[in-house]
Amino acid sequence: MDIILMENVQNLGKVGEIKKVKDGYARNYLIPRALAVIASGANIKRIEKEKAKRLALYEQQKGEAQKKADELAKVSITVAVEVNDQEKLYGAVTEGEILKALEAEGQKVEKKSLVIEKPIEELGIFEVGVQLHPEVTAKIRLWVTKK
Repeated sequence: MDIILMENVQNLGKVGEIKKVKDGYARNYLIPRALAVIASGANIKRIEKEKAKRLALYEQQKGEAQKKADELAKVSITVAVEVNDQEKLYGAVTEGEILKALEAEGQKVEKKSLVIEKPIEELGIFEVGVQLHPEVTAKIRLWVTKK
């Protein structure tokens, strides 16, 4: 059965794609959950119109995310931590500490959007990513200093 995906479905495809799936999978899973519709002529035309709207909205959101990324790129935050005699941290800098420092700078960022490649376990200057959009990641400079 040919279907048009209404939502992104893992291991199947993205919104607006026309896929051939088994009848039972379409009837019992995809269509009842509004993940897909049957690929008829009217549905294909409707999806093409929605696809254009969705693409325009996606580009608008990407532009807004890019503006926010440019704003965040200018931000430099400092986190003061406790260290021992050998200048080693008593743990790692947490996402919560980074978020508090960002809020002190007047920037509101969600915890799930922070991108930290490896734990920050030493003093120094680091770059922390903020995923604002699937295609836009801002870089923030993080200074880790001792108290």
